[in-house]
Amino acid sequence: MKDKSRYSRNIGILKESDQDLLSKKSVCVIGCGGLGGGVIENLVRIGVGKLTVVDCDTFDVTNLNRQVLSNETNIGKSKALEAADQMKLINSNVEITPIQVELTEENCRQIIAGHDLVIDAVDNIKTRFILEAACEKEKVTLIHGAIGGWSGQVGVSRPGDKLFQKIYPAHENDASVDTSAGNPSFTAAVVSAIQAAEAIKVLLGKEDALYNKLLMIDLSEHSYEVIEL
Repeated sequence: MKDKSRYSRNIGILKESDQDLLSKKSVCVIGCGGLGGGVIENLVRIGVGKLTVVDCDTFDVTNLNRQVLSNETNIGKSKALEAADQMKLINSNVEITPIQVELTEENCRQIIAGHDLVIDAVDNIKTRFILEAACEKEKVTLIHGAIGGWSGQVGVSRPGDKLFQKIYPAHENDASVDTSAGNPSFTAAVVSAIQAAEAIKVLLGKEDALYNKLLMIDLSEHSYEVIEL
C-alpha cells in the first residue's frame, strides 16, 4: 500500500495482505450509470488497483435522480470519461481506463480480456448474454446486478455457470428490460453496494460469494431472499 492511513478503516473486514492484494487486481465495469457509478466509486474507495469503465452513453437530465456520477454541470458529457475524471479526485492511486464504445459481440472479448473480474451494470438482457458468453471464453467471473422499482437482484456467474440462461430463460433475445416500474436512487445504491461487496469477495477468493445463487431484494417490504440456482 502506498498510503496505509488511506485504507485504515478497511482493516477489520480486510487484512493488510487483503488490501495489498486488491491493489494488484483489475476490474472491468460495463456501464457507468445507476449501478455502474455506485460500483465504480465503491471499488475506487476500497482500493482496487485498476478499473476499466465502459459506456458509450452521455449523461442526460433523466439520470439526475439516481446516477451518482451525474450532476447539472455534466449533462451531455461522456459517462465513461466523467467516471474516470471524478474517481481520480477520490483516489489517484487507482489506474482508471475509460472506454467510450457500445459493447457488442465483436468487441466484448477484447474489452474484458486480462481483467480479474467483470461487473454487469448494463440495462438490457441482450447485452448481458453477450457479456456472459465473452466472460466464459475469457475465463473471468461476472458479477450481475439489475434493478426495477423497489426491487433488485445480484448474482455471481463463474465461467460455465450460465447464470442468465437460468434467470432469463424466456427473454434471451429481448432488447431491453421494462423500466416502467421506475429506477429510484436508493434501489441503485443498495444493489450497486452489494455488487461491490461481492466483487471484493471474489477478488479475495472468498467462498461465501453468491455463486450459483441469486439474491432477490424488495425494499418496499425489506425482503431479502437468496435463491439456489
